[in-house]
Amino acid sequence: MDHKTENTLGLSWHDTAWVPHINQGNILDYFSERSNPFYDRTCNNEAIKMQRLNLDQLLNMTGLEYSLLHAQEPILYVIRKQHRYSPTQVTPLADYYIIAGVVYQGPDLCSVVNSRLLNTLHNLQSAFDEAHGYGRFHPSKGYSWEFKEKEEKEPTAKDKKIKKKEEASSAFQRKRVDLLLGELAKKHPPLFMPPPHQPPVKGLLFLVDVIYQMLDYVDVLS
Repeated sequence: MDHKTENTLGLSWHDTAWVPHINQGNILDYFSERSNPFYDRTCNNEAIKMQRLNLDQLLNMTGLEYSLLHAQEPILYVIRKQHRYSPTQVTPLADYYIIAGVVYQGPDLCSVVNSRLLNTLHNLQSAFDEAHGYGRFHPSKGYSWEFKEKEEKEPTAKDKKIKKKEEASSAFQRKRVDLLLGELAKKHPPLFMPPPHQPPVKGLLFLVDVIYQMLDYVDVLS
């Protein structure tokens, strides 16, 4: 396929003046408009049109021609470009489909295969490039893989436990601790500090020790 034919795969054409009036009887006339880039004016259809002959005369001619291959009024028409050698022998060259008055060229098998191959090669190359970034080499260990951990990984049970410990105590816990401290204060009322040269009061040391134990208990509850 030549370069010119490949470029037409990305083209489309329509004539707004014709669109409301297109039907199976005049679709070939619409396709043969001078502004249509898909139409070859050297075809036999143009000679028939110039001589005002019936389209059935195309069967008796040889060369390039266009024929209506499929019609689904009023939305879809398929026109085939073909080379005729005899009334019974033709070679298809290209297909064009017309949807709502807009003409497109249907891709040939070679273009479809090339497009799929290029897409496959691109994906394979991207996969190889990404895999190459994970390869590591150590003189004593040789080659190995080092995959990056996901940024948003699921929290483990240990992480949940640590997070739970860092949370502030609830109102119920604070109220319960205040109640326990109040009961301890009633059982062991605070004493005045002794003079500097006297040993500390034993009951006061016991109260301080109990308070520290309660604080440790609160940490466990939280």
